[in-house]
Amino acid sequence: MFGLVLAIFSITSAITAKSNPHPLDPLSPTELAAVRSAVLASGHVVPPLPISFHYVGLDEPDKPDVLSHISATVTSGGTIFLRHAFVIARAGGLSHEFRVDITNTSAPFVLSHGIHGGHGFPMFTTEEQVAVGALLPKYPPFVQSVRRRGLAITNVGCGVFSMGWFGDNDARRLAKMQCFVTSTTANFYARPLEGVTLVVDMEAMAIVSYTDRAVYTVPKAEGTDYRAGKAGPPFNGPLPAPGVVVQPEGKGFHIDGHVVRWANWEFHVGFDMRAGTVISAASVHDTDANVWRRVLYRGFVSEVFVPYMDPEEEWYFHTFMDAGEYSLGVSAVPLQRGADCPANAVYLDGYYADADGKPVKSEDVICVFERYAGDVAWRHTEVGGAGEPFAEVRPEVTLVVRMVVTVGNYDYTLDWEFKTVGSIKTVVSLSGILEMKAINYTHVDQIKEDVHGTLISENTVGVYHDHYITYHMDLDIDGTENSFVRNTIVPKRNSGIRATGGALTPRRSYWTVVSEVNVNGAPADLLFVNPSKKTKIGNRVGYRLISAGATATSLLVDDDYPQRRASYTKKQVWVTPYNKSEKWVSGLYAEQSTGDDNLAAWTKRNRKIKDEDIVLWYTVGLHHIPYQEDFPVMPTMSGAFELRPSNFFEKNPLIRTSPPGNSPNCSCSVGG
Repeated sequence: MFGLVLAIFSITSAITAKSNPHPLDPLSPTELAAVRSAVLASGHVVPPLPISFHYVGLDEPDKPDVLSHISATVTSGGTIFLRHAFVIARAGGLSHEFRVDITNTSAPFVLSHGIHGGHGFPMFTTEEQVAVGALLPKYPPFVQSVRRRGLAITNVGCGVFSMGWFGDNDARRLAKMQCFVTSTTANFYARPLEGVTLVVDMEAMAIVSYTDRAVYTVPKAEGTDYRAGKAGPPFNGPLPAPGVVVQPEGKGFHIDGHVVRWANWEFHVGFDMRAGTVISAASVHDTDANVWRRVLYRGFVSEVFVPYMDPEEEWYFHTFMDAGEYSLGVSAVPLQRGADCPANAVYLDGYYADADGKPVKSEDVICVFERYAGDVAWRHTEVGGAGEPFAEVRPEVTLVVRMVVTVGNYDYTLDWEFKTVGSIKTVVSLSGILEMKAINYTHVDQIKEDVHGTLISENTVGVYHDHYITYHMDLDIDGTENSFVRNTIVPKRNSGIRATGGALTPRRSYWTVVSEVNVNGAPADLLFVNPSKKTKIGNRVGYRLISAGATATSLLVDDDYPQRRASYTKKQVWVTPYNKSEKWVSGLYAEQSTGDDNLAAWTKRNRKIKDEDIVLWYTVGLHHIPYQEDFPVMPTMSGAFELRPSNFFEKNPLIRTSPPGNSPNCSCSVGG
């Protein structure tokens, strides 16, 4: 949820990029270095005025040009694109926006420069969070508070907390800091210095306000450590036998640069310092027609909004926007081989720019693997036919692209799962540590007021909160001109002779489906169709949206300041016409934003979404009521949604898949 001053990143040396990258490839280390060189040489920020880089990412080409490139034949090689980068940097108290041409990394140059004049600020950098943390041991009031609690200053660490916006007009770039006892346990989140809050000016690098409102008991360290060998006996019960994925014929997928090909899927995997994993140009092969058909142009996590439900002084501002304030890509962690990902996984690195503009390597932050989970793709057992009983079964194998993002105390495992039936499933799995509040209670019977959470251990409350993970999904269902359709299930009473003739049956009720284009409401089925493409029997080709739990929407009142900033969380599904500039659901400048540039604001333009290039915005939402089982570390809980073909194929695309080698009905030779 917040950044702590404990992260250290290593700088990598530049490496040579491919001479002709895919137009949606993320920026290489060489390109990142070229961006820095061009910005520093542009003259728009004159030394000795310091400059800090807060975002450096691909300024992607226009979509029609990219689609033309993807459709080009292999022999022609497609279009050779100019490579451009988009930069947000801070200098002189202003947010500077640069567009930089890095086609020739030996001679990069600035294409345009502007100053952001609206509300909000760019993401925090790791370096500035570390820098403000260094102020605390030299600040006498803070030192006194620490000593008053019987602690040594060397055993206390503090994190930078975004402070949101609450109607004030202070133009300064401010943040708050709150602190924890970092000694005796790895789980310092369980030992907060409750009551101590500092306000820091992130530009001046100065503490501008300090409060120590009350002295609460610092929760004990005992029982908080979750590390192996620190949490008591290593194993306190029988464990399942370890499993190993065996692929005697090798992996079933191939990665060429950033393009992944597997079974009937082809897609591009990118990396962005704000969004993390970006899936682009996903197409599925139609075996009957022998053609590749587009499904998803660009998909990524656009924002993670986490508001806490404690209105008290130390907590009311805990309304984090993890992507727009701390960045998911920078927060991506190296994946643990054999644990985060199975033994058959392949790993990809990510690169981003640090505050100085230099390239940083995030090693092994994306893994790709085939999942064999014992699931069934389709099956049927027949016992009533004229012949002998038989069973037909096809096991399901899927391809997973995974990233784990650790933003402060929470860990988000973000999966993109591709299925041979043509589905794309996204799964968000939450684990890590709760945000905990110190309190002077050791038993529930002592509590007489609303403590805004659950007493999960002595002197420790797990505070109520929400998680809203919003995805940007630019769908191209068999082309760019799509429509959004609501299929509503409507109950009917059987009160007369049916239109097809015949007598009234004893049935008194049934339900039917009413399809409406471009409407709002509570749908039974949400579909994205291409009205210009139809199956042989006349159905519009499409994909439907299937929610798999985690459908919570915001309960905050509309005029509450956090809700104004994240007003899009009142609805789980939004559809907008494609706009290249509308990528971030919380706005380009989410930190201290006011809600005037977000998804809900854009939709007030009432733009056309019928037979248009449309974008789906879907929010996985969870209301989190903590329980004792969430302490000291939280078991994983998940939410998901799936985009599944709906009249996209002429029939089940898996009907011709080979049966497994041990199928009793298989007469084919295995391995031949």
